[in-house]
Amino acid sequence: MSLLQLDLDRAENPLDIIERIAAHNHWSFDRNEDDEISISVAGGWSGYNIAFTWLAEVEALHVACAFDLKVPAARLMELASLVSLINEQLWIGHFDIWPNDGVVMFRHAILLAGGAELNGHQCQTVLASAVRACERYYQAFQFVVWGGQTGPEAIGTVMLETQGRA
Repeated sequence: MSLLQLDLDRAENPLDIIERIAAHNHWSFDRNEDDEISISVAGGWSGYNIAFTWLAEVEALHVACAFDLKVPAARLMELASLVSLINEQLWIGHFDIWPNDGVVMFRHAILLAGGAELNGHQCQTVLASAVRACERYYQAFQFVVWGGQTGPEAIGTVMLETQGRA
């Protein structure tokens, strides 16, 4: 079998699982295509739009989690510094900046090569990981974009772990 030949026969479209999870959690979702679904999830700092795209040609489920943060062109380089610092700490997924749109998003992919099947636990884990990463670093993005901080200052601020109670 050539590296370019893929066995695309699957028991179930991976996005069907995502759709069931969204419906079960009463999340707003939109699925106009067989290869993409978009889900709205509320977080503590922001609402998150999570798009799952099935890439059949590479047998991968791509996840992109965006939130409401428009980056002014003047802050893009400092934000890129912050994204680099954040990505050094992540084990799963990464943040990207789309400079033409001024958008920051968390991205990850689940490879299902060779006909591997997706399960609900994998979907819930990657969804939770995306939202958790966005929630953890949301304030750092705000500090750079609107607070004028540098990437290292912003990451230092959000990495403080509070001990005890006030």
